[in-house]
Amino acid sequence: MSVRKNFIFDDEIAEHLEKIAARRDKTQTQIIKELIEREYREVSKEEKIEAFYKFAGSGTGLFGDLTIQEIKANRDV
Repeated sequence: MSVRKNFIFDDEIAEHLEKIAARRDKTQTQIIKELIEREYREVSKEEKIEAFYKFAGSGTGLFGDLTIQEIKANRDV
C-alpha cells in the first residue's frame, strides 16, 4: 500500500533534491524514501540500545534498590 504525502520545501531544498535525484538517476520519491529509511534505521538502533540498557540490570537480581533476597526476607509469610 502506498500513501501520498505532500511536503513543502524551500526553493533551495527543492533544487537540491532535484540535483541529487538527477545525479543518482533516481526519482525524487526514491531519494526521500532512502533518506527516511536511513534515518529510521538509526532511530531504531538507538531505541534498541536504550531498551537493552534498561533490561541489562534485570539479570542482577535487583528490583530498584532491593535484591530478590531482601524482598523475600521482608515479605509476610
